[in-house]
Amino acid sequence: MSQNLLSPPQFDADFRAQFETLLNWRRDVRRFTIQPVPPDLIGHLLDLAQLSPSVGNSQPWRWVQVDSAAKRAEVRANFLKCNEAAQQKHHDERAQLYASLKLEGIDRAPLQFGIFCDHATPQGDGLGQQTMPETLDYSTVAMITTFWLAARAAGLGVGWVSIIDPAAITAILEVPPSWKLIAYLCVGWPEEEHNIPELVRYNWQSRTDMGRRVKVI
Repeated sequence: MSQNLLSPPQFDADFRAQFETLLNWRRDVRRFTIQPVPPDLIGHLLDLAQLSPSVGNSQPWRWVQVDSAAKRAEVRANFLKCNEAAQQKHHDERAQLYASLKLEGIDRAPLQFGIFCDHATPQGDGLGQQTMPETLDYSTVAMITTFWLAARAAGLGVGWVSIIDPAAITAILEVPPSWKLIAYLCVGWPEEEHNIPELVRYNWQSRTDMGRRVKVI
């Protein structure tokens, strides 16, 4: 089998510093302007997302662009229902703080996508999935991260709406039964820019070093 052997790029200190800055400025955006996103820009970002790793090269991610005002209204109604139920799990000052948080941008984001994982995809022929079939879902999440960083580098904001009923959203978006909802994303130009997460700014939860704790065995 012939292979094209290319010299790898050299990622110098300046590039690495810029990448670190990108990670620091990647925020979960809930506040968007209504300025439209050029189709060629979103198309390019979707092309970049295809470069994301996937188990067995399966590329199981499936995108549904939600432009219909009626569909968006159904999705937001589901969010409001789920959010009300979630708020009931908190009490006193914590419940009041929860109620004050803006947890989605469905009302304004110019672009919205349902992201699904196709569990029936033939691509990859099941490679790497026999003992861990959930790697299809993980591959879709990895793709979302790639898209998110690429969008941030282009100046766009992305918000992941998770306070929704997956079964209800799947029905609303009318997708095949083999597609599992992974995320509902709002995409657009941020109304304001911050390098500190909104949940930190509004005193819900500070970042910790929990993820840096490595068990050594």
